[in-house]
Amino acid sequence: PRHKCGNQQSCPQNHFAFKIISGAANVVGPSLCFNDEVLMSSVKNNIGRGLNIALVNGTSGQLLKVDTFDMYSG
Repeated sequence: PRHKCGNQQSCPQNHFAFKIISGAANVVGPSLCFNDEVLMSSVKNNIGRGLNIALVNGTSGQLLKVDTFDMYSG
């Protein structure tokens, strides 16, 4: 059976599924899947070097904001 975000098993009831992939240097960008929806990826063009953050409502699972913080340039 297929599980949310491609995980190996289903999450318990009243929990959200997520999968974070960190990427590989500047060759492959990071991606973030939350409850079977890709929130951040190079395909969506909303990632950058440094910290990539998605703010999600913990009750509803609604995406509130995505942003990236370049820690290299200061």
